[in-house]
Amino acid sequence: MLSRPAAVQDQTWDPMDKLTQFGDMPADDFRRYGYEVVDWLANYFERIEEFPVLSQVRPDDVKNALPASAPEQGEPFGEVLRDVDRVILPAVTHWNHPNFHGLFSTSTSSVGVFAEMFAAAFDMKAMLWRTAPASTELEDVVLDWLRQMTGLPDVFEGIIYDTASVSTMHAIAAARERADPESRKLGLLGRGEAPRMRVYLSEHVHSSIDKSVITLGLGIQSLRRIETNERFEMIPEKLAEAIDDDIEAGILPICAIPTIGTTSTTSIDPVAAVADICEKYGIWMHVDAAYAGSAAIVPELQPLFAGWERADSIVMNPHKWLFTPFDLSVLYCRDLDDLKKAFSLVPEYLKTDDAERVKNGMDYGIQLGRRFRSLKLWFVMRYFGRSGLIARIREHCRLARTFAARVEESPNWEVAAPVPFALVCFRAKAGDIDAANALNEEIMRIVNSSGKAYISHTKLNGRITLRLSVGSVHVEERHIEKVWQLLETAYEQAAK
Repeated sequence: MLSRPAAVQDQTWDPMDKLTQFGDMPADDFRRYGYEVVDWLANYFERIEEFPVLSQVRPDDVKNALPASAPEQGEPFGEVLRDVDRVILPAVTHWNHPNFHGLFSTSTSSVGVFAEMFAAAFDMKAMLWRTAPASTELEDVVLDWLRQMTGLPDVFEGIIYDTASVSTMHAIAAARERADPESRKLGLLGRGEAPRMRVYLSEHVHSSIDKSVITLGLGIQSLRRIETNERFEMIPEKLAEAIDDDIEAGILPICAIPTIGTTSTTSIDPVAAVADICEKYGIWMHVDAAYAGSAAIVPELQPLFAGWERADSIVMNPHKWLFTPFDLSVLYCRDLDDLKKAFSLVPEYLKTDDAERVKNGMDYGIQLGRRFRSLKLWFVMRYFGRSGLIARIREHCRLARTFAARVEESPNWEVAAPVPFALVCFRAKAGDIDAANALNEEIMRIVNSSGKAYISHTKLNGRITLRLSVGSVHVEERHIEKVWQLLETAYEQAAK
């Protein structure tokens, strides 16, 4: 556990002294405990490798360790901090651990934590420019910086949401608005003339798109999954065939979603070819670059993004691979007015006399109040600089290739998909599919239960496939060597 300084632990506390008064924590206490919290966090980052990557608690351990009801009287804040050590820390899965290699390996940075502190202290609700000028204007500045770094043309303008799930939902809503402007007023139900709509995506697209069409009232049946090739990339000819079939059947195509960096394998759909098809049929193209978009700042990786500059919208998540604390997702639109048409709604109490001269964030989505998220990306970009961010992402890609090379050199393992970025799909070899699946599941269980590393899995062509993602700001080559040794040991145990 991360112990607290004895000087603070031993202080006496008289609740009647402060907590029965009105107002907030006194400034001297805020300073004292603030220094202590920063020390705690610094120790946490320094000692993070001492903790099991995956929490070792059982279901309900946290609930059972806490009272069933809130305290009637205020408690000493030192007691709250002690319970962070006692209850919370053991139940933390350490996403910042350098051997967190599951899902998409992400990590915050210390400067990002500082920004979160400022954002929480300011507590601005960026609904109108007037209610949050700093947040509104810094968001535009930071997103333009990011646009320049990724090489996107200046026609694109961005807006910040929380996650890619929400960004993509807004993009599909804008596509629906463009294809059927009456849907905003009349809805999709009870309209005899309302067309059935179609959204096209590959077999390996993120599941959030399914939830988006559910939320927007389009329904799961509006999705049409397009076949992929042996590299798990969308086949554009199959997309064109599907669109022709739907038009002939009276279905209205509204959006196609190619992905750069798919969830399972980080494969890259042929975006330029999809753009040709979308332009031919007048269909909105939304590019899902939630994971890989940050890598577009690396010059030698920019060719992998060819064609995305022709998109109507693009999503990328700096909280995935740009060392920004969760959550921060960016939606870029070629014409942000498409989004505004779908969502702008201004009640009387929010009308202002500067609306024609400023950008009001509430006009571009379902949220009214919006957090000061841009501050943390601004801190990160200024502290690391473009070259520092590029160097870290470049190193992550190198480490992934290093791991892939170890897999390829081994007679017991195989790489299961291309490695364009910093994720490796691999599996242990075995006889038939059932035996191989059982073997790989057991290897994953052994590694993850050890607490020394965390990997995840997917299924490719019916085969359980292990995934190793590299993305922590703390990761070094020794961590990749460590997980390789864990995998080799797990293979020996599981193959007996």
